[in-house]
Amino acid sequence: MSEPENSSAPRPISRALARKMEHLPLALQNQDEGEVNSSFRSLKELIDFASSKNIAKGITDMGDSGLAEALPFPFLALVGQNEMKLALMLGLINPNIGGILLIGPRGTGKTTAVRSLLELLPNVERSTCYYGCMPEDVEIGGLQAICPECAQKFAEGKALTASDRVRLVELPLNARLEDVVGGLDERAAVHERLRLRRGILAQADRNLLYIDEINLLPDEIMDAILDAAAQGLYTVRRGPVSATYRARFVLIGSMNPEEGRLRPQILDRFGLRLIVRGLENAEERLEAYRRVQAYLSNPRNMISQYSAEIQAAAAEIQEARKRLRSVQIPDEIAKTAIELTQKMGIDSLRSEITWFEAARAYAAADSRIQVNAEDLNIVAPMCLRLRRSSFMAEYFKDQASEETEMQDLLQKLQ
Repeated sequence: MSEPENSSAPRPISRALARKMEHLPLALQNQDEGEVNSSFRSLKELIDFASSKNIAKGITDMGDSGLAEALPFPFLALVGQNEMKLALMLGLINPNIGGILLIGPRGTGKTTAVRSLLELLPNVERSTCYYGCMPEDVEIGGLQAICPECAQKFAEGKALTASDRVRLVELPLNARLEDVVGGLDERAAVHERLRLRRGILAQADRNLLYIDEINLLPDEIMDAILDAAAQGLYTVRRGPVSATYRARFVLIGSMNPEEGRLRPQILDRFGLRLIVRGLENAEERLEAYRRVQAYLSNPRNMISQYSAEIQAAAAEIQEARKRLRSVQIPDEIAKTAIELTQKMGIDSLRSEITWFEAARAYAAADSRIQVNAEDLNIVAPMCLRLRRSSFMAEYFKDQASEETEMQDLLQKLQ
């Protein structure tokens, strides 16, 4: 994402973003503490700029109308934690990254950051059919693979999908297994009818699934989530009734390691792993307090101070998702990266998959269609940390000793 050393002129994130910024209201383009324009060279620069802003002081309390309204804390108003913010944005650009895990002590902004993604969530194509018929179903199985109504729509050239915003679906810790995967519809059972209702996993299809304190989730529920995440679908059977639901979601988890560790099988499912520490700089901690105070006093005013940056980031994420299909990784760069993972003693192939997909998302956000070595270097820590297993290293060492002894005995036998 960085410019060559001999380049002094700033480059916009992308032409599409520059056009969008030109049509923003003037009040959104010019802030008291800085000017938001199209001179950012990368998504990372935009994050750095927003994090360093000083909010206006003297915000007055707006009072309370008694009506509840979802006004999440501005994502780009989080002080510091730039690696965490970058990882979450890369997850929005490329769902193939495979999930994001935030590890850190209490009060470091993990849950706040995830819930603040609402304003950045991109649009996706969703089925307008009750049964979830999609155009790709026709490509794979023909008209027989969709319901009669959708087959008629397809024959008439009508769209089977509509554009909709990605949603953030939260899984509560007290959820039952039937809440997660689905079960019999109790209202239909009253009328002596058998019908299944969708669970949280089906509702999370093409959305973000967030699990706070994921290390405290019961094993049976975590196993169901892992199976659905691995296959992209799952089947529910209740007596004579069964149904298969799509479950293509980006899994985001957060945890405090003081309260327990994750099973290795679960940890391996997360593509990006972020170590979220508390702010060490006193000035940053003071600025964090000021922003929280401003948000509690007048959330609308606080959100408005970051509206230009949020609009710019949301537009770039949407453009980067479209550009991602064209982004490629040269073989020579990919082979060098694979050699590094082998030298680190990482066995899981998911390390390379995540690393390359994150680098593709980073390049797409920088308006490029080819990954370079710098892209891989920037995203490497969040992709490769917590991948090695001391237990497996010792296990393979013991196994190698046994293999050597066995081969020696076989040689004597011959």
